[in-house]
Amino acid sequence: MTDRLAAQFAFLNEADRLKSVLRATTLCDGSRPENSGEHSWHLALYALTLADHAPEGVDINRVIRMLLLHDLVEIDVGDVPIHSQNGTAHASPETQAAESRAADRIFGLLPPDLAAEFRTLWEEFEAARTPDALFAKALDRVQPVMANLQSGGGTWITYDVTFDQLQSRVGTKIERGAPRLWDWVREKVRPYFG
Repeated sequence: MTDRLAAQFAFLNEADRLKSVLRATTLCDGSRPENSGEHSWHLALYALTLADHAPEGVDINRVIRMLLLHDLVEIDVGDVPIHSQNGTAHASPETQAAESRAADRIFGLLPPDLAAEFRTLWEEFEAARTPDALFAKALDRVQPVMANLQSGGGTWITYDVTFDQLQSRVGTKIERGAPRLWDWVREKVRPYFG
């Protein structure tokens, strides 16, 4: 039992480092960059609050678990903004390989049963093929959009984002996992892009 607890606390102590990873997205008030720990918490709250907009059959508890785990790899890799470098770095093979190595290291701190469970949830989120993962991915894309709307443009200004880029990099993911959300959000976003 003491070895198990030591491993669990080692993982939790390492996870605390996520609070030091700054993201490109700011807080809604634009006062400072959001950190990845705040982002993960906010996404879990998004899932809880927007559960009634999930497609039928989505298990919100699994979605929340995915969202709490999904960015832990940023402890090693950092935040890779979706609108940076024309959006290519975000999903590049190099970034994906670095994130996989980070997942090996970070989840490897846990006892084997938890390591396998958490890694499986992380991989499911990354693959975005199940209804739970698609909804989780949609929320991960919609939250920065809402922060940008609230902060007067945020990273859209920083990265000179067009509506077409927003639609292709973000909107398509939201549409796949939460079409009703994108219908509503798209109408809020359109005036910003003229």
